[in-house]
Amino acid sequence: MTAVCIDGKAFAAKVRAQVAQHVAKLQEEQGIKPGLAVVLVGEDPASAVYVASKGKMTVEVGMTSIEHKLSADTSEETLLSLIDQLNKDPEIHGILVQLPLPSHLNSELVINSIDPAKDVDGFHISNVGLLGTGQKSMVPCTPLGCLMMLRDHLGSLSGLHAVVVGRSNIVGKPMAQLLLGDSCTVTIVHSRTKDLPAMCRSADILVAAVGRPEMITGDYVKPGATVIDVGINRIERDGKKKLVGDVEFASAAAVAGAITPVPGGVGPMTIACLLANTLTACCRANGLPEPEGLTA
Repeated sequence: MTAVCIDGKAFAAKVRAQVAQHVAKLQEEQGIKPGLAVVLVGEDPASAVYVASKGKMTVEVGMTSIEHKLSADTSEETLLSLIDQLNKDPEIHGILVQLPLPSHLNSELVINSIDPAKDVDGFHISNVGLLGTGQKSMVPCTPLGCLMMLRDHLGSLSGLHAVVVGRSNIVGKPMAQLLLGDSCTVTIVHSRTKDLPAMCRSADILVAAVGRPEMITGDYVKPGATVIDVGINRIERDGKKKLVGDVEFASAAAVAGAITPVPGGVGPMTIACLLANTLTACCRANGLPEPEGLTA
């Protein structure tokens, strides 16, 4: 068996096009332009590249992009004051504080100072609670992207057994909640799980979000399963630096029915879903119908 390769790059382009259509319609019919504010503290090179990419794509879909770049020694008081200003700004519908923050800043305090309705990362404790109880919330971008790809490839997920490898607050836990919301039977496994390979082999849907390069091999995969690889790991192989996922692609693809590659799988969907979340936040703020197909 050779797995179907789920092209996240192409799917993300499709999602961005849908967002752009909705944004154009909002402006034409309502005179409303969604706005996304991104706050970057410090000079982390990877974060700077990521923020620049977000800004570029935000503008491309017709939204307002605002970037606030603060020095690494910015005080917590200054950062919280900026977030308060953004919370009160009616032209800003989404606020994202780029993580990680410098060590002297309390990330939980900062994230929870964002208005939950503008928390397009879906990390605010109120959104976590709403998602966990099946209520309308802002949903973390990466799990939302995974869910969109699964729905697109499989159609209904009802009754399927999903195994999520990893229990992080950013991916593992919200991914499990979203799959439950689509009527999957869900198992979360992690480093302490007994007979991890056997648990993974029971999955119709296997989501790898553990942060260990190529940990999941073909031996972990049920024949015909759909494998979603969330991992992005930089390794050195044959003297060259390379990006790999949490799944060993070749052996898993020989067994799976479908699989996402790294790079080009889940990664592009994260920014696409950030834009979708900003659009959703804008519609909610203005009492307008939410865009179909772009929410959980």
